[in-house]
Amino acid sequence: MSPTRRTVLGGAAAIGAAAALTGLNARNASADGTSGSVTQAQARNNMIAVDTAMQSNYDALRANVINQLAPVIVVNNDLVGGTYYLINKGTVVEQIQPVDPVFALAKSIAHTPLGIYSICAPSLDPGRILPAQKQYIDPHDLRMVAFNGPGNTSWTTPLQTFATTLQNARQTLEAANLPQDANGSLHDSCAYILDKAQDYISETIRSREFDMAKFEAFTADVYPSVRTNMYWSSRVQIDGVSQLMTRWRNQIGSAWSGLYVVVLSIWTTYEQNQNSIILQNFMDQSQVSTHLVNLMTAQTPTDPVHVALDNLARIVQDNIAAEMVFSTDQPTADALKGQPDLLSTEILKLLGGTTATGSGAKAASALTKGQLTQIACPFHNRSAALKA
Repeated sequence: MSPTRRTVLGGAAAIGAAAALTGLNARNASADGTSGSVTQAQARNNMIAVDTAMQSNYDALRANVINQLAPVIVVNNDLVGGTYYLINKGTVVEQIQPVDPVFALAKSIAHTPLGIYSICAPSLDPGRILPAQKQYIDPHDLRMVAFNGPGNTSWTTPLQTFATTLQNARQTLEAANLPQDANGSLHDSCAYILDKAQDYISETIRSREFDMAKFEAFTADVYPSVRTNMYWSSRVQIDGVSQLMTRWRNQIGSAWSGLYVVVLSIWTTYEQNQNSIILQNFMDQSQVSTHLVNLMTAQTPTDPVHVALDNLARIVQDNIAAEMVFSTDQPTADALKGQPDLLSTEILKLLGGTTATGSGAKAASALTKGQLTQIACPFHNRSAALKA
């Protein structure tokens, strides 16, 4: 028995043992693991070569589809309200950040309570969860965050440093020329947040204790001002994006009806992303559910255009492939179009038991025809009309 065969497949004995453990029954093979003059390893490698060749051709198709996509708007959801790219057949026509700087200014000061929490949270006391919060806070999560415990006061120095940053912002706030309207003054809300934060930090450093009750009293006090800042961030983002989309729509003309929009964001801003909410109002309403793609990324990509187009090309070509490859099974076709793994329903059925009346089988069946179609990629999802 060669070392190569032992490394790749573990040998015939190992394969037989694995089959016994999994309950699989393999076709009879000779004792040395061969079938005629071809080894089992060679036979299996030949099988894997089919998928390798498919992947190569699939990637070539995707690379070509990227250069056909038009028109496309890619939005990288960033700290300044979004960087927008207008793309035609793989080429960036225009790149712009349409949102007024007020967006970032208002958000920056609104993040003050989160900044304090981030410094002090490791020294929380996991044994002192507020009664009103017990139903909302997972004790295990709290222990993971409060890894230093209440006896540790290493937070005092970085908290004082943060206080200096807040003080600098407060002392120069008048010169920032912030807006106001009937819904509130951004200057006043920022001033209130900064002043109250300074008071809270001073008392916390003096007592050398960070506890949930005092911190939540502070955050409750500044919350109305935080909401004012949220209003100003939202308003200038709507204004900026609306102006840009109106200009691009006029520029593109009739081709706008086929517009693809891809919004990239990390998990924490993935659902009901603010850019997606605004953008959908400017798209052909009959295409919103099929041409607006919210793409979650593990982190902000260094090349958002490439990431967006690469994924969009995959989605578009899978839409056609799904209908042609699974022409007799619409739920499976919709799974290929979207996020569900093609094996998900089979796995759910198997985990639910072998009887058709088992609760697991029922759940899998319901998911196949109902919930599964709701989370499939929205492009041309015809099976949504199937009865559960």
